[in-house]
Amino acid sequence: MKSSRYSGLWLVVAAMCLAGCGRQQIERVEWPIMGTIAAVQVRGYPDEWGHVSAYAMGVFKDVSEALNAHVSTSELSRLAMLDDGEILEKCDAQMKPCYEAAFKLMHESGSAFNPRWKGTNTLDLGAIAKGFAVDLASSMAPGVGPIDAIIDLGGNLKALRSEDGSYRPWRTGVRDPFGDGFAAVVELREGEALATSATYYRGSHIYDGRTGLAVSNGVASVTVLCNSAMWADGLSTTLFVLGPEEGKKFLDDKLKLLVGDMEVSALWIMDGGRQEIYGNARFQGN
Repeated sequence: MKSSRYSGLWLVVAAMCLAGCGRQQIERVEWPIMGTIAAVQVRGYPDEWGHVSAYAMGVFKDVSEALNAHVSTSELSRLAMLDDGEILEKCDAQMKPCYEAAFKLMHESGSAFNPRWKGTNTLDLGAIAKGFAVDLASSMAPGVGPIDAIIDLGGNLKALRSEDGSYRPWRTGVRDPFGDGFAAVVELREGEALATSATYYRGSHIYDGRTGLAVSNGVASVTVLCNSAMWADGLSTTLFVLGPEEGKKFLDDKLKLLVGDMEVSALWIMDGGRQEIYGNARFQGN
């Protein structure tokens, strides 16, 4: 799990306007939320920029207020002392998918991912809540007409779906943990999400939910690509804790139980720069 103000998922996967951007205008708005920076980028449809941004701001605020482990009056804090089943019965219906995914991932990973890593009567969804918020915000896309945009919450990225078939991929860089550049580049296709767990900035802040101790397994970062920002978020933490060998076995054994037929790719970057890939190797430059 990750220790920080609210979620601790300092993901430094930079959304870049690279070769795919052409000459279309890009509008971008940023704001602070959930202990990090949120952003919306819209390409080619500037009239929709304000609408998408306003919607995302509202969704992120709602999720932050409900799932903030550092505020005693939040829903999450009030429910923390209940058992998992009671939490699922009493939580807000809109937030329920986040709780369900966290508990499911805890069970299937043998608590490597553990929202109760600080103790039985505690609860922290910081390693999955940002991705959940991005999925929730992106779910509005079909209601606003043709749109070509990325929603970003602390590096949890998701490309919105367009309605007119005009979508072109956004190229996204995975930061090199050992330098200023990028270790890999991936095209983020319509409806796809990307998340990274890493030791950038603050050293070893990711904790093994099985032991409560900081992870020290030679992993520098893990990036996950799939069609759900929530699952990309949660799986990136889990795979960081497990490391590439155990992580690949976990994905082989448990992925279908967790996400059904959703395609998932993962990129581990180890201390020293060695890279390990799982799934469709769309990470260019590795």
